[in-house]
Amino acid sequence: MAKVKFTAGRIAEFSATSEAIPAFFWDSGAPGLGIRVTPAGAKSYIFQAKLNGKVIRITIGAPDAWELSAAQAEARRLKVIVDKGEDPRQVHADEIQAKQTVRDQHAAKKNAAEKQAARESVTVNEVWTEYLKARKSKWSSGHYDDHIANSSAGGQDKKRGKGKTMPGALAALLPVRLADLTSGRIASWLETESLTRPTAAALSYRMLRAFIRWTEEQPDYQGIIPSNAYSARTVRDVLPKPQTKEGDSLQREQLPLWFEAVRKIPNPVASAYLQALLLTGARREEMAALRWADVDFQWKGLTIHDKIEGMRVIPLTPYLASLLGNLPRRNEWVFSAPDAESGRITEPRYAHSTAIEIAGLPHLSIHGLRRSFGTLCEWVEMPAGISAQIMGHKPSAIAEKHYRRRPLDLLRVWHEKIEAWILEQAGIKFVPAKPRMRVITAA
Repeated sequence: MAKVKFTAGRIAEFSATSEAIPAFFWDSGAPGLGIRVTPAGAKSYIFQAKLNGKVIRITIGAPDAWELSAAQAEARRLKVIVDKGEDPRQVHADEIQAKQTVRDQHAAKKNAAEKQAARESVTVNEVWTEYLKARKSKWSSGHYDDHIANSSAGGQDKKRGKGKTMPGALAALLPVRLADLTSGRIASWLETESLTRPTAAALSYRMLRAFIRWTEEQPDYQGIIPSNAYSARTVRDVLPKPQTKEGDSLQREQLPLWFEAVRKIPNPVASAYLQALLLTGARREEMAALRWADVDFQWKGLTIHDKIEGMRVIPLTPYLASLLGNLPRRNEWVFSAPDAESGRITEPRYAHSTAIEIAGLPHLSIHGLRRSFGTLCEWVEMPAGISAQIMGHKPSAIAEKHYRRRPLDLLRVWHEKIEAWILEQAGIKFVPAKPRMRVITAA
């Protein structure tokens, strides 16, 4: 293999002597450097050497793109690699892979940093909206509405009276980033809200606590909120302590005034609804969500959809049956309200407060009617387990929880007893209608 000293002039003169195969010319100045010339006249620098007894050939590039000195330097570099017993082609492939790996690592770090920045920039409001959407089907409409009200920005025209609505207790935290929802921030918010509305602050805290727990279960938000954010001592120290509501229940001697005022409420649906709450001890939303399909006039039962066990069946007592039987059947709801978006009663407090004021009775909340039923049951010495089952209280003992599920007829004995006693104390004379006898004659 003859060698000549490559110069620009000689390279320009190189040509193929065959019309079928390329010609090769070798440089005496750089070991392994050559020029391949095709029959068509195309030229390219090449490097050729022996590695492990085999000839390897690598294309460097065209003379138009590579200066001679650069091609000679590349040939010497490749010769060093071969002398080390390595294949330059594999070395080149490894270098490309290493560079790609570095690029991938940089891209991954950049992507992770961007994702983390996006995670840390998300606000409570953005995730709260997603939270409500995800949990809505799992909650009662009343529970969902409470979340909406407590996170409302306010500023809307009041439905009753003049002026604008106030922001909900949670509204101040909505613009805060999740990453900034520290125990200090929560404690400061809780302390401020507790000054003017401690009950709402305590309720909102419980909502916030459930929300934070939910975010920890979501891959997109896991780990953003600082740990111990809601359970730190600084938060617990300012959390309003639950207060027992003294007097938020009807006394025996108040029953006549209460029934007289409530029975005079112009809206028969609201009147029946409030009496049903007192006579069953049901939660306000449970009774508001009662459908006609849940009322069994034949076998005297009410199917109540509750938040503890999902559903319970209680007796349909005589007086309550007469109240429900006289209500208009305008849609699927027993306590219907055609003007309401839901089609059923949603806000009975105004009618109840008006009745209470007319009767001259002290303040009594809607939930106080449920509390009243539980208290009045003691007058007829109703077993605690029976009143708890009627009211849908969570069983308080192992025996109650696993073994004692009393049949409807046994509940009916006591439920009708307490209803009759309440009506007697209220001065209401009610005679249950006797069941009609069907006479079947032989054909």
